[in-house]
Amino acid sequence: MKILIGLLLLAPAIACADSPFDGTWKTRLDSLKFAGKPDVFVVARDTFSCNSCAPQIKIKADGNDQPVSGHAYYDTVAAKLGPNSVELTHKKAGKTTLVLVYAVSEDGDTLDGKFTDYTGAQPVSGNFTEKRVAAGAAGRNKLSGSWRTNKVTDVADAGATVTYAMSADSLKMSSNGVSYDAKFDGKDYPMAGDPGNTAVSVKRLGSHAIEETDKRQGKVTDVVHSTVSKDGKTLHVVDEDKTHGVRTEYTMDKQS
Repeated sequence: MKILIGLLLLAPAIACADSPFDGTWKTRLDSLKFAGKPDVFVVARDTFSCNSCAPQIKIKADGNDQPVSGHAYYDTVAAKLGPNSVELTHKKAGKTTLVLVYAVSEDGDTLDGKFTDYTGAQPVSGNFTEKRVAAGAAGRNKLSGSWRTNKVTDVADAGATVTYAMSADSLKMSSNGVSYDAKFDGKDYPMAGDPGNTAVSVKRLGSHAIEETDKRQGKVTDVVHSTVSKDGKTLHVVDEDKTHGVRTEYTMDKQS
């Protein structure tokens, strides 16, 4: 999961009181908004391609594990095609990390998705829908074309909650077995428990706002701005996915 030097003068005052970030937060699914580049899939004969993946994936869709390179969370993908659906099983070093199932509606305008993410301490499953934004080539599987996520209808609590603890000079985060303890010094710190080997740096943008920058192999993947409301009850998050060109915005409610 993204200090102005002048604000360092505020550190003594902040240290004397609980940070508004402290506590556990849960994503409000109906607040999720998505913008930017769409998902682009191509199904042609016996191949499946994800042109929007970074790097692009193009594999034989025979249900067997196919090697792919350049991806942090998987090194093989197996694609099992149905008439208007695909089941994708991602693995890293032989261990399943993500299962995705996409099924196209009869009218061809909606893509129903299901996922199970195995990268945390507990498997996290959920459901979502995507809307077609561009058609695929004539005569190809209905899955072919461009799609944008428009709604997430269900996510297990383990994947929708995060816990923060902020001090005058650092921020701690934990979520489903993944955690970091990063100082507000601009340096990169490891995200423990993350099979993608993400490194994190954090900046304080005031008593109620932080900026998190995620990197993999030295390259920025996400920049995340998080702002706590004045009443301390909600957390507004904007995640700029630099790898895929996608912006995700949502609100979290404080649980404790």
